[in-house]
Amino acid sequence: MRRHSESYLAMKSILVTGGAGFLGSHLCDRLIERGDEVICVDNFFTGRKQNIAHLLEHPRFELIRHDIVHPLFVEADQIYNLACPASPEAYQFNPIKTIKTSSVGTVNVLGIAKRCRARLLHASTSEVYGDPSVHPQREDYWGNVNPIGPRSCYDEGKRIAESLCVNYHLAHGMEVRLIRIFNTYGPRMDPNDGRVISNFITQALRGEPLTVYGDGRQTRSFCYVDDLIEGMIRLMDQDLEIGPVNIGNPVENTMLELAQQVLIATGSRSEITHKDLPADDPKQRCPDISKAKLLLDWSPQVDLATGLKRAVEYYRALLAGDVEN
Repeated sequence: MRRHSESYLAMKSILVTGGAGFLGSHLCDRLIERGDEVICVDNFFTGRKQNIAHLLEHPRFELIRHDIVHPLFVEADQIYNLACPASPEAYQFNPIKTIKTSSVGTVNVLGIAKRCRARLLHASTSEVYGDPSVHPQREDYWGNVNPIGPRSCYDEGKRIAESLCVNYHLAHGMEVRLIRIFNTYGPRMDPNDGRVISNFITQALRGEPLTVYGDGRQTRSFCYVDDLIEGMIRLMDQDLEIGPVNIGNPVENTMLELAQQVLIATGSRSEITHKDLPADDPKQRCPDISKAKLLLDWSPQVDLATGLKRAVEYYRALLAGDVEN
């Protein structure tokens, strides 16, 4: 049995929506590196031109400033749909726009895929599991999401997008892939996006107290960006499964454990302070990656200590002005 289709490994025209974002820019790098032509689409709400500045003069890279809530007409053989703000601060800034990106925007991207007969990978999220009552989370778990809570614009938007992809597949025979992404970190993550690792590292490097919400015993699992992108590409290029497939690191850490790891990685003497836990914040989150191991022969290779060291180097340079934000 062949895991990867030879025809799809040879594809050269790939559309990446949200391609100037944290994950999207790393994906563009990998695709260019392996010889593909890449069309990067981003409206730069959370994406940053600096993330893809090194690619702008590359002959196989094209940048289009566009919001996928509006129709777009391009030609592509594969489409990675990553367009949507992912941090709570960003997606709660304009909740209606967030829902429209995951609903109307996904319809528009599926329309491109249908017209071009392109294979589409949609970036979903572990947030579809909500505050889970099943642990670790398997892909057949339906989740525990508050449909009217402050996080619902993102959680429910991603659930809508998954349903759209599956129904386009059923109605039109389209090739779709669904990836559920768990907490990912690494270089190019916006230091001001409100996510826990970027918060902790920047606070530690500035000598500020590390802000832990609640008692700090809630858990997350953290996947380094290179591992995530590898899993994403493997899922796109296999022929056996539509999805969804969890891609994340199954090693759990409490927020207090993460804070201590960041203090070690930065050499900071910052103290730890506590604030009230935000509404609907999940108490635990950890992927069951049995499906990814079996289907994609994938598992994370970068441990937390190594990944934090790389992330700290990036943020240290960023705060020193050696990397543009």
